[in-house]
Amino acid sequence: MKKDIPHIQFNASTTENFGFEILPIEKIAREKKKYSHNPELPHQLKFYNLIFFTRGFGRHFIDFNWFPVQENSLVYLTKEQVNAFDFSKNLNGFCIIFTEEYFVKCFSNLSKDFVFRLFNPQLFSPILQIPKQSDFQTYFKLLRQEFNTIDSFNQKTIIESLFVILISKAEDLKKSQTFHITDSSKVKIFQKFTSLIESNLSKSRSADFYAKELTITYKHLNKICKELINKTAKTVIDDFVILQAKRNLINSNLKISELAYKLGFEDPTNFSKYFKKHTGLTPNSFIKSTYK
Repeated sequence: MKKDIPHIQFNASTTENFGFEILPIEKIAREKKKYSHNPELPHQLKFYNLIFFTRGFGRHFIDFNWFPVQENSLVYLTKEQVNAFDFSKNLNGFCIIFTEEYFVKCFSNLSKDFVFRLFNPQLFSPILQIPKQSDFQTYFKLLRQEFNTIDSFNQKTIIESLFVILISKAEDLKKSQTFHITDSSKVKIFQKFTSLIESNLSKSRSADFYAKELTITYKHLNKICKELINKTAKTVIDDFVILQAKRNLINSNLKISELAYKLGFEDPTNFSKYFKKHTGLTPNSFIKSTYK
């Protein structure tokens, strides 16, 4: 029988932590045998993680896909995402990890749609390439320096301020490197749409259903999805269903038949056909491919 992949909780190395820590990747690789899980195998985060690679090149596993990374790659990992390191290359850097409580506290003065899009893998690629001459580097060094300073006066506030600046600098870089969303009203509708999918997944996989719940037309919902992420509303729903299915398949004791009903399929056979149509694998084949 397969083993559930680990759920990794935030567990700082010092008792002085306040929901925030910076860990060198080199240390994680060197001490990987000390962990209760292997960082090179899939594990599910119960906190947020920003990984800044400062040297080398390689890849990182995020929600069942390998992404190429290199020097100055910034990786956004949100809570509940499945990820894994690859220490086979000379790839070094730092993990900035923080709890949801810390995240909410830091960005409490910013708009809800900004916070929503900040760590949203549907709206943006999880990888942002930081230009070498960017002042992001300067603030990152200051943040590390402050975090490693013992008994610094007002340290928590300084770290929080530097962290907000660092995130803001990265978001500013997104404007020139990715599609920049200027219409916050569309982001709010998309946010409501994804929230509705999450809470009504067992009820419906119909884009018409969600358009009615949002009190807009299917055509309008489809247009927003295409403008923001270049996908149809139906594809957004299907992608969410498949992601939840994958996470449950590798991290749950549910039988495939039970999972099918949980995801709103009346017949387990229909779920298996749906899963294979979108992934090319049967549920059992997917489980084996993940653990081989």
